[in-house]
Formats: sequence, C-alpha cells, structure tokens
Amino acid sequence: ALSVDAERPFHGLNAFGNGFLTKFEGSLCDAEILERITFVDTPGILSGEKQRLGRSYDFSKVCEWFVQRADLILLLFDAHKLDISDEFKSAIELLKGNEDKVRVVLNKADSIGSQQLMRVYGALMWSLGKVVKTPEVLRVYIGSFWDQPYSNEEFRKLFEAEQQDLLADLLSLPRNSAIRKINELVKRARLVRTHMHIICQLKSKMPVLIGKEAKQKDLIKNLANEYKEIERVKKIPLGDFPDVVFMQQRLALQQDFSEFQPESERLTKTMEQVLTIDLPQLMKVIQPPKSSEPEITNPFADSGWDVTSVAKNTYDDIFYSLNPKNGKISGAIARDTLMNTGIDTTILRKIWELSDFEKDGQLDADEFALALHLTEVVKMGGKVPDVLPMTLVPPSKRKFFRK
Repeated sequence: ALSVDAERPFHGLNAFGNGFLTKFEGSLCDAEILERITFVDTPGILSGEKQRLGRSYDFSKVCEWFVQRADLILLLFDAHKLDISDEFKSAIELLKGNEDKVRVVLNKADSIGSQQLMRVYGALMWSLGKVVKTPEVLRVYIGSFWDQPYSNEEFRKLFEAEQQDLLADLLSLPRNSAIRKINELVKRARLVRTHMHIICQLKSKMPVLIGKEAKQKDLIKNLANEYKEIERVKKIPLGDFPDVVFMQQRLALQQDFSEFQPESERLTKTMEQVLTIDLPQLMKVIQPPKSSEPEITNPFADSGWDVTSVAKNTYDDIFYSLNPKNGKISGAIARDTLMNTGIDTTILRKIWELSDFEKDGQLDADEFALALHLTEVVKMGGKVPDVLPMTLVPPSKRKFFRK
C-alpha cells in the first residue's frame, strides 16, 4: 500500500518485489516534528549464524536506494555493543560519496562510567575508521536517547547538550534538504556538460571511412588522455569527469562512435546559462532572510554597549593575562578572578549565567568584560538584572537575541 500511495515517495521500491514489500511497514503519527520529516528505520543488522541465513530481498540494494534519497543518515550503536558485522559493514560501505549526510549516535551511554565511556568512544572511532574511508571525522552524538531517567547522572549536562544538538540537526533538515537538492542538480548539470564534451571529442577523433573499429578501441584504451585534452581545451576541471574505468566499460558497449551527435553550439550555451545564471538565481530563493537590523558600517559609531571602551581595555588586559586557550578561559580560571571582587557567590552565579552566552562553561573576552562590568555595578550599589537589556549585551553576542 505504501509503495502505490501517490502521496508517499516510495513508488520506486516496487522494483524490489514482494520479498521486500511484505516486510515494509509505515506508521502515521500525530507529532509536530513529523510534519516535514520522515524517519525510515532499517531492521536489525544480522550477525553470526543469522547473517548466513540471508533475507528474502537484497538488503544492500534496498539500503542503497534509501541512502541516495535520504537527507540525513544515522548510524546507531549501543555503548556496550560496538561490533560491526559483515552485513553492517557492507551497509556502511554503501554510504561512500554520502559521508556528509552521516551522523553517528552512541546510545545508552549512561549505562557505563566515565573511564569506560572514553574507551568505548575511542573503540568506536577506531572501528569506524576502518570502514568509512574518509579523512573527515564523522559527527558522533553521545547520550541516552529515550524518555527514562539517566542511570548515571555523571554526564547529564553532556547528554542534554548532545540531545539538543541532534534535535537542532534534525530541525534544520527541511532547509538543508532544499540545498542538497540544488547541489545534486548542479552536480548533474556539470556531469551532463562534461559528458557532452566527451561524446563530441570521441566523435571528432573517428575516421570517416576505414579503421573505425581499431580507432575506437584505441580511444577507449587512452580515455584518460582524452580527458586531459578536454580539460585543456574546454577548461573543464578533472573532478567533473566520470570514473575512467566505469566510462571505458560503458563505451565498450557502444557499436560506433561515429553515430554520436555532433557538438551543438545552442545546447552548449544553454548549459552554460543554466550553470552561471539559472542555478545561482535558484539559490536566492532558499537563502535565509537578511536581518532587519541596520548594519553598522562606521567603525567609529557608538555600539550602544554600557561597557565603555576604556573599561573594556582594562578588562581585556586582565583577560589576556589569564592565558586564554582558543580565545576563551575556563570557568575554573574565571572563578578566582570573580571571587576576588568580594561579591556574594549567589550573585556571582547569576552574573555567570548572564555572561556565558554560549553555555559552554567558558568565557571569551566580551563575555568576561560583561561579567566584570556587572560586578562593578553591584559594587556601586546596583542590582544584577534578571534579563539583560540590549545595552548590556555585547555587540558580538546580539545574534543570540531576537527582538
């Protein structure tokens, strides 16, 4: 029923026959997050004896079908079970070329201690490194993703932050999906342009009357050299060309290169217009709206921040004397400086909450300046506000606030 429903994107799954379709199930749930997102869950990966029994359909081919169409791919591991079976390995290898869509979830991490979690995380990255052949490190979300209390409260803040990051990743999918579709369109357009030049190049090299078969075999054998000539003459980057071996196999099936269509100047101009004009205009449609706030272009303009430039210079001197790492100081280092102000710990706790905009337990120069400014306000008999007015928000942090 799902595969023939015109409102569902599963019509292509009919190609896998009843062996798969009888196992394919769907559920409609009244959840806000599902209004624009569809989750597809694979069956449990087989291992051991079960793996040799096989399935009634080609599991790898079905996974490949979904991989090509998915906007995000989650690989789920349990903290106490990291083994990658042969079937799981073959499924991961199908992700080649789609690594940018892959995220890893290390689930049930609350069932182990801190030392063991470090070992498990290292073992997971080592195992994935042997299967996922890419220099970039996959993003790993660590936590216990269910609605039950954590078994181990030691990493509560970490798990909650990871859960928020994962949800943010999911909620960004609708817009990212549009960008991915345009990326695919651009990639296909560039491939079509390259394919056209390859076909025209091969046709132009064919003799008019005799020696066609020998020349055709020679062109296929030296296809890499033809690629380089096209790159030099047509200014097409080598990265746009299809794999040489794959193309040689496809060309070997062609009867006569002389039957290829000649180069069309009209179609060439059309393709260039698509790549240089039409697709860039399409990108403008999905760009996020520009901020309505006026942009400050005058470097001498008043930033509207209550922390004066003189005070800021003083606070910066203190900040850089604390040897910040990557532009930030840790809470432990900032604590001593703030405690030296003599202000009550309860008030300092509130100041920290207001100053740590990114909630990462660290302060950069602007956040540190704000914290010291608020301590001066308290010393002068003032009160720390419950919510920062815009005049107290550092200009670099106003992106965290909405009018």
